[in-house]
Amino acid sequence: MDRAKLSFFRIIRSKLSGDFIFEAVVGFFALCILFLAFLLFRELFIGSGLSRNSFGLGFLTTSTWNPVSEVFGALPFIFGTLVSSFLALLIAVPFSLGIAIFLSELAPEKLRTPLSFIIELLAAIPSVIIGLWGIFILAPFIHDYLAPPLSTYLGFLPLFQGPMYGGLSMLTGGVILAIMIVPITSSVSREVIMTVPTHQREAAIALGATGWETTQIAVLPFARSGIFGAIILGFGRAIGETMAVTMVIGNSPRISESLFSPSYTMASVIANEFVEATSKLYISSLIEIGFLLLVISFIINIAARILVWKLHVEGGGVT
Repeated sequence: MDRAKLSFFRIIRSKLSGDFIFEAVVGFFALCILFLAFLLFRELFIGSGLSRNSFGLGFLTTSTWNPVSEVFGALPFIFGTLVSSFLALLIAVPFSLGIAIFLSELAPEKLRTPLSFIIELLAAIPSVIIGLWGIFILAPFIHDYLAPPLSTYLGFLPLFQGPMYGGLSMLTGGVILAIMIVPITSSVSREVIMTVPTHQREAAIALGATGWETTQIAVLPFARSGIFGAIILGFGRAIGETMAVTMVIGNSPRISESLFSPSYTMASVIANEFVEATSKLYISSLIEIGFLLLVISFIINIAARILVWKLHVEGGGVT
């Protein structure tokens, strides 16, 4: 009996070891994140119930936003969010990849650390400060110097037709978002590129490849899945950005083919109008926009994770 008790206490003591306690604690933290995400999803779903019952799926396809007559449709905000985010990616990705390749492959050792620090420091600038800079510097610059040549030489395209009032437009919103996602995209891409094994580069150089050919053949294919993940992180930042884009995009709930026209995003309309919402249906409609924003973010991240996994499996890259 004494031996059985002794064996039992030894088993209990081994189970309560430091490794077991550490595993239980970090597992609890992970479950807390899932629980918080569930609560967020649940509260937004319940809060948007009145809007969903009133408008149904028409809320996603209607472009009318009239608080006076209480007719609400989210299509202009979905359009503005996706277009401004994709425009930001179109601008930011080449710059981010160029910065990452230069800092990891080409920059002198003395410049790598300070340049990396300065670029990462840009991510710490509050979005409202970037928004103020966008209003007083970027918007007038785009209005005076960028929009005229675009309208002159590319005016045959619907994207660059029509007047731009004060520089507050979809184009300005896309540019400000691009500036905000460059630090995170370039930093993550740089870290991914630096994890590529040195023998990859040495093998290419031994075969007579130049510096650019080494990067093109031996580095970028190996790091493509990680770079794609960095781009998705930037895309997620662009979709959820509120204050800076609110200050420069023009805040007009309409759909236009021209990038010179003002627009609206899902985050912006919530920030601008939630305090002013007086009726229950108005508040519920804004909550449903927040719910849609959450769902879109989940879908994009899940799809991106699947694509990154496929790229990693096919190319054996760094994730």
